[in-house]
Amino acid sequence: MTAPVTLDDIRDAAARLASVAHRTPVVRSRTLDDLVGAEVLIKCENLQRIGAFKFRGAYNAVSRLTPEQLTKGVAAYSSGNHAQAVALAARELGSSAVILVPADTPKSKVDATRGYGAEIVTYDRYTGDRVAIGQALAAERELALIPPYEHPHVIAGQGTAALELLEEAGSLDTLVVPVGGGGLIAGSSTAAKALQPGIRVVGVEPAAGDDTKRSLAAGERVAIPVPHTIADGQAAEIPGELTFSINRNLVDEIALVTDDAIRDAMRFAFERLKLVLEPSGATGIAALLSGQIATSGRVGVILSGGNISPERFAELLGG
Repeated sequence: MTAPVTLDDIRDAAARLASVAHRTPVVRSRTLDDLVGAEVLIKCENLQRIGAFKFRGAYNAVSRLTPEQLTKGVAAYSSGNHAQAVALAARELGSSAVILVPADTPKSKVDATRGYGAEIVTYDRYTGDRVAIGQALAAERELALIPPYEHPHVIAGQGTAALELLEEAGSLDTLVVPVGGGGLIAGSSTAAKALQPGIRVVGVEPAAGDDTKRSLAAGERVAIPVPHTIADGQAAEIPGELTFSINRNLVDEIALVTDDAIRDAMRFAFERLKLVLEPSGATGIAALLSGQIATSGRVGVILSGGNISPERFAELLGG
């Protein structure tokens, strides 16, 4: 059976993104190396356009729409970062976007999405089915729906982050990737295992949102109640069907981190790396610092995003 996403797909996405996405830096911290007992190479997707890796997948998917589809516009549903990514991708490609977001999405993310020209529609994440609502909205308005992770072009785009990291860092023993719906780790593990078959791929979830860990253990997708965690970008109830079909074969393990560990990682990144991370963007470092991942050799970690307001950042860190 042909894989839904291949290394060639990811390389093709990289070519499409070459002139529009940032090739984000890979940074080092000797302090972090000493604390975790490994050589850690950090991919800073918090410095990507819109402040998160999501721009990669959104642009790759939107750029493949027909001229007629672009004229009619695109739709998406998102907790925040995919919303901004689709809004910017649509604007870059001369289209328009309608975005469905949870009513409790951080204001900074909603304002940024509107700033890219998108129309915002809200729903209650605790009572509404965003997929059903998003599909109905797209059908009613004849818009092309770009889901946040259940799409091969989105997954291939996200995989370019790991592709760049491996190109720059060289051989890695372990790759650490945050997990929400599973698109970033599906693309990243596809690239990593194709280029370095012996690499260990470790996903990181908030402890309150362990749907992927449970699903991998069960061998099938397992649903959980809507997670209550500061890592709002990883508050998934169930892994995506497409992403899980990839991750069950390529992801070696899942580590869990508490909200307190995430706060500690955000503080560490700010003080030691001079990087601002949103909670979801800090879970990889949180897993390393809290000892949830056995590390040695060379470890790559993707910092997935940095979209957080100064007020929320100070609140979380007790400022």
